[in-house]
Amino acid sequence: MREEQKLAASEFLLRHWRDGRHTQAMPAELRPTTRAQAYAVQALAEGMSTRPLAGWKIAATSVAGQKHINVSGPMAGRLLAERIVPQGVPVSLGANRMLVAEVEFVFRMGETLPPREKAYTENEVLDAVVALHLGIEIPDSRFMTFETAGEAQLIADNACADQFVLGPEAPGSWRSTDLASHRVTGLNSSGAVHEGRGANVLGGPLIALTWLANELSGQGVALAQGQIVTTGTCCVPIPVGPGDVVTGDYGSLGTIEVAFTR
Repeated sequence: MREEQKLAASEFLLRHWRDGRHTQAMPAELRPTTRAQAYAVQALAEGMSTRPLAGWKIAATSVAGQKHINVSGPMAGRLLAERIVPQGVPVSLGANRMLVAEVEFVFRMGETLPPREKAYTENEVLDAVVALHLGIEIPDSRFMTFETAGEAQLIADNACADQFVLGPEAPGSWRSTDLASHRVTGLNSSGAVHEGRGANVLGGPLIALTWLANELSGQGVALAQGQIVTTGTCCVPIPVGPGDVVTGDYGSLGTIEVAFTR
């Protein structure tokens, strides 16, 4: 893709995001065809923000999720600071069409992991983490039928990132907790109860975080100190609508609650 194509592709998607509109597909001449092209388009989304990048999300971290949206593996997306909703503030669903909440483990980086040729190990990545948080992602896509948009378009579309609520910091005991086997429950005030565990995200939240560090490294991008990484939903996404309140119950690691409005 030429630089002007990447810029036009990014502006096409960001215009839909800003305006709360959706599309069936990107124009053929702007459509990326590889993951590398798609990430190059996605990176331009940072220009939508006037603040430093807040962090990263990982989409399609389960086999079921990958099959649902017809992708070959997980995808990284950018969390823009303006799309982070402070804890305790109701989330406005606005033009969101996915209408789901995802209960996730979130890592906050205490050290920068710069790009390098050698892959990062889980221990190296864990040593760079300063804290674990609870979090709820409210994803969305600029595509009307995101299930058939394909991997490249979805990555360009910021891996379905939209809003995110960063919850409380987990107690320090998380470092001695097996996060993969740790149970997480998502509850909606409308009555839905979804059970899950950390292993549902690529086998474990730390595995997912390590994947993200290496995915960025392969693009020449650093996972920077202070950034957060939300590692994917631990249970089946919870349908939400205006008036609903979703609670993520992480047992001994705490709880997070988010209310939704139109």
